[in-house]
Amino acid sequence: NQRIPRELKEKKCRGILRLIEPCAHVLEVTFPLQRDNGEYEMITGYRAQHSHHRSPCKGGIRYSMDVNQDEVKALSALMTYKCACVDVPFGGGKAGVKINPKLYSDNELEKITRRFAMELAKKGFLGPAIDVPAPDMGTSEREMAWIADTYANTAGYSDLNAAACITGKPINQGGIHGRSSATGRGVFHGLENFINEAQYMSMIGHTPGWGGKTFIVQGFGNVGMHTCRYLTRAGATCIGVAELDGSIFNKNGIDPKDLEDYKNEHGTIVGFPGAEPYEGEDLMFEQVDILIPAATEKVIHAGNATKIKASIIAEAANGPITPAGDRILQSQGCLVIPDMYINAGGVTVSYFEWLKNLNHVSYGRLTFKYERESNYHLLQSVQDSLERRFGRVGGKIHVTPSEEFNKRMSGASEKDIVHSGLDYSMERTALKIMNTAMDLELGLDLRSAAYVNSITKIFDTYRDSGLAFS
Repeated sequence: NQRIPRELKEKKCRGILRLIEPCAHVLEVTFPLQRDNGEYEMITGYRAQHSHHRSPCKGGIRYSMDVNQDEVKALSALMTYKCACVDVPFGGGKAGVKINPKLYSDNELEKITRRFAMELAKKGFLGPAIDVPAPDMGTSEREMAWIADTYANTAGYSDLNAAACITGKPINQGGIHGRSSATGRGVFHGLENFINEAQYMSMIGHTPGWGGKTFIVQGFGNVGMHTCRYLTRAGATCIGVAELDGSIFNKNGIDPKDLEDYKNEHGTIVGFPGAEPYEGEDLMFEQVDILIPAATEKVIHAGNATKIKASIIAEAANGPITPAGDRILQSQGCLVIPDMYINAGGVTVSYFEWLKNLNHVSYGRLTFKYERESNYHLLQSVQDSLERRFGRVGGKIHVTPSEEFNKRMSGASEKDIVHSGLDYSMERTALKIMNTAMDLELGLDLRSAAYVNSITKIFDTYRDSGLAFS
């Protein structure tokens, strides 16, 4: 709406788009580790901050031998667009340490994690207002607790909000209920919003609803396991699970709770008695309604996309489909729900945890008792009104709450608030993506619609804030 010539508007537009594209900062650190056997080893880690249009930057820390500078830069860019997609006010970031965590003892992993946290903090890549990491592949709430403790006792010793330097922490260290299952729950709600939409289901030849639908999960870590659990509860049937060391298949259905217990006991899904070992070329190529890649990136590409028979693909992992593979899947009439939307449950609940740490109070704590007493007074008021109208000839008129209302009598717990906030966020974002796809006549290309929404929001932020300090 600025009163300047169109030519200058176009120049400013191109300038802001060029500003959005590159990665703002990349840190590479190398430090020594003395292993338990006395040997020394050099450890390399990275942290990328893609965008500072919103602060702090947000993104996970992964421990993997595939970690490199290009990977963390690409994933930090994805985090920028993901946060914008679901209206979480963070910039994008990503970190990685180039190790195989299975080859190190707990003591060695703690030394690596704490030293990496120190290196990040020294260079301004860790802090509640600067850069807030989270768990990713190869890390968990244990590593997040170590990082929070390291920061609070070193660079952040005088910072009242030091606990907000990282999310995904254990509950007793300032974490939030529902964070560990957040990404899987987000995948479920993301799928549900499209599976219940008759227009999109008719485009791929399916009927709305979960009934009768089958799915395969590639990767049975935190995200894959919780996704499997939620989809099974909704009425879908898991017929296969793929892991790095083997795959299992059962056309009659796999019980996710039994599989989780088996994996926790044996450390693998191989040999699970509730399914047969898969002997085919690749479990992902099986005939199934929903395919959920929940492991690593680039698993579906130009070389194998034509073999995918699934009608719906939910990108629970980051970047599991290459651009070339995506074009092939679209040409086959496959509905691909993009990672920047469907696996945003984790960063959404991380945002809730960050707010909780800044507010220094649990969600619901201040209103829990008041809401419970208010609901009891409401029921008593209804009972008194009925008795005044009809009298007490046959005794008191008891007003009995329904089972559903009785569960909510005491008000919302922290978990209820987190789940409700996540559900609302995924539903609202899905509607925005659908509307953009319809307005631009994109058909099944939800990825382009999600990118349009995200880039528009980031563009507006840079445009309105000005470019003097960008």
